[in-house]
Amino acid sequence: MNQIIALIAKERLLHISNGAIRRSKDGGVSSLGDAVIYRNSVYRHGNVIYFIGTIKGEKNLFLASRDPLSTGITGPTVFENEIHLKKGDISYENYLVLKKNFPFIIPMSLRKKRTTIGCGDRLGKATPGQLRAIARYDAYPVLAQQSIRELTLTKRTYKHVVADAAFLVFQEGYERGYGADGDHLKTIADIDTALDAGMPMITLDLTNVMNPSAAALSDDEVESAFAKLPADTQNRIVRSYAGKTFRCGSETVALSAIEAKRCALMYGAAMDFSKEVNEHIRAKRGTAYDLEISIDETTTPTLPSHHLYIIKELNHRSVLVNSLAPRFIGEFQKGIDYIGSIDEFERQFRVHCAIAKANGNYKISVHSGSDKFSAFPIVGKYTGGRLHLKTAGTSWLEAMRTIAMKNPALYRSMHEKAFSYAPDALKLYHITADFKKIPPLDGMKDSDLGIYLQANESRQLLHITYGGLLNDSELRAPFFETLARFEGDHYANLSSHFEKHLASLGIRKR
Repeated sequence: MNQIIALIAKERLLHISNGAIRRSKDGGVSSLGDAVIYRNSVYRHGNVIYFIGTIKGEKNLFLASRDPLSTGITGPTVFENEIHLKKGDISYENYLVLKKNFPFIIPMSLRKKRTTIGCGDRLGKATPGQLRAIARYDAYPVLAQQSIRELTLTKRTYKHVVADAAFLVFQEGYERGYGADGDHLKTIADIDTALDAGMPMITLDLTNVMNPSAAALSDDEVESAFAKLPADTQNRIVRSYAGKTFRCGSETVALSAIEAKRCALMYGAAMDFSKEVNEHIRAKRGTAYDLEISIDETTTPTLPSHHLYIIKELNHRSVLVNSLAPRFIGEFQKGIDYIGSIDEFERQFRVHCAIAKANGNYKISVHSGSDKFSAFPIVGKYTGGRLHLKTAGTSWLEAMRTIAMKNPALYRSMHEKAFSYAPDALKLYHITADFKKIPPLDGMKDSDLGIYLQANESRQLLHITYGGLLNDSELRAPFFETLARFEGDHYANLSSHFEKHLASLGIRKR
């Protein structure tokens, strides 16, 4: 820690004014030997200077003062050169202390923000690169976003996810506000885990409580099943929807009597569960939460008439909907562009957006939204920027791009092992890539390895096998060591990739 103390003295951090500290926040670093201080992270609270730094690549929170330190941050303390220096771990416990003095690191509700971008980070390393793009646009990031599936595969917890994002927000000195999303949660127990970690956004996956089999029922079977519902429910559904046409801006959406009854069978239990979840979250967080309703994990696209039925039923139950994710026509597969008729997508997406605007003006949420560059202009046009775009695996792929650029031998090992991890990964992720189309590594120059981060088949192979690769004892340590060593390149790759997304959506620059 003596090099950090020497760097503090060199930069006169305990002597310069708050104004000088603010002027030094240029996104750069100060370094001396093996010690690095991130200048954007330097803050003063009372007589204590706080900052993120590294010693030999190991990142920590540091506190420095002329006076003895008594802050609640846990970690070793040294006294040298008349400087008291404490080194704190990047931990949830230290986050709870740090946020008391620097509340901008606390995830917040973004319900009132027009454009939000979900930035799933499976590594806890991507936030600075994501922020450097998003901060230039009129958009807000949801940085701490993970599903239970991702947590299981990466062996992390929601508290890890929140702490990792919060400390990197502090590293960047980003004070505009960010969100945190417990993604694709299906049970109140899992929702509580996310809420207890301080995540204000919950993406409620209704897959387990929907009844998709009703879609295949004959009209007579629908009538028979509908007749078994409570009489007051039958009367309300028929009175509210049967044979009616609804105007949504310039669009019209019709529901026949039989389709209204079919919707009641398909979605009734899911709507009741949504109400239960909404009331549960409200009891814990008041109104400071963002509830997203996800109906995208189905085998068939969400018809506009069904979307209309769902939102009207949610409104009937006073569910506070921040965003809603239908399953759109075509294929929104992981880490690659849209597959399908772009004209048909536009026709249906326009109606989905009109429904949202006419029934509460909630955000349309686009899941598996990364890299859909052919669809982005349409998404931007009809949402007018009022949307939530959810990404995750694309940030992992930018980490892999960095490995391919800076450690070709490691990339080759990860690429080869990905094939052995693919069978298990395919049980969890739906993709249609033909891995036989991936060019062999033999004969591929190191300088050309980036080709694998461009082609759909290899992108999807690498995308879905992250769990196996990250838990491989031969790969894990050199993977993270390479990212730490070439952190600037990693951040630059992420920033460039996210900026391409925001520009393609037509989001305004700040």
